[in-house]
Amino acid sequence: MVMNAADLYLGDARMELQKVPDNSVDLVVTSPPYADQRKETYGGVSPDKYVRWFLPIAGQLLRVLKPSGTFILNIKERVVNGERSTYVLELILEMRKQGWLWTEEFIWHKKNCYPGKWPNRFRDAWERLLQFNKTKNFAMYQDAVMVPTGDWAKTRLKNLSVTDTIRDNSKVGSGFAKNISHWLGRENAYPTNVLHLATECGNKNHSAAFPPELPAWFIKLFTKPNDTVLDPFMGSGTTIFAASNLQRNAIGIDIIADYYEMVKNKCSQKEPSLFDEEREFDKVANQ
Repeated sequence: MVMNAADLYLGDARMELQKVPDNSVDLVVTSPPYADQRKETYGGVSPDKYVRWFLPIAGQLLRVLKPSGTFILNIKERVVNGERSTYVLELILEMRKQGWLWTEEFIWHKKNCYPGKWPNRFRDAWERLLQFNKTKNFAMYQDAVMVPTGDWAKTRLKNLSVTDTIRDNSKVGSGFAKNISHWLGRENAYPTNVLHLATECGNKNHSAAFPPELPAWFIKLFTKPNDTVLDPFMGSGTTIFAASNLQRNAIGIDIIADYYEMVKNKCSQKEPSLFDEEREFDKVANQ
């Protein structure tokens, strides 16, 4: 397999992003250090300083993203002294003031999250994937992430009633309506905004790597071949390799020299070991 081009930068994202031209990126997918986490590698940023730290980076991303592009931010609040921090919510509000549109929120359901016990809460089994855009007219290729309709269609569509063959308005006055007969003969359906993925990624070289299927899903949804995907906190290169293996160009930035060298070395190989073959994510994303 021949990988598409990958431009890698070693340094602080706030500085290195200045080297990326205006309106040149189709998709940003990243998971920055969460507040007070990854201290040994990234130093850690306290919750009360997080928004101030991230906004200059968000401003650069707004500049480099095409008007038709999308920014996917994987982030999660911390629990401090038994209370959820509000820095993610504060960041959303400040990014909207910066010019971003908060278009959607996806949920990554971690199917195999670590067990645990706390006195006032249960274990975390999900993380946010926030979608931001510059304009309302962004590129989106929904057919690329369709999933099998499922066994429900075999029984539900077997004997249709009169109501099933017309536009049936919601009884609660929500304005929604459905026509069940439109599903006849369809083998695939559009997924939901909840992604069901295990946390295992086969990558032991980074403190918080997400599974390759996660960026791959968004790359398929928001880009086409030869588009450009950026990760300003590339870590072990999961997004970079996902983009390259899907025939997209990639830009990766990281401040840690070891990660930079690791990704650079893997990019020189014909087939990066992190992404030996495309996973069957489309089959399990909405089980």
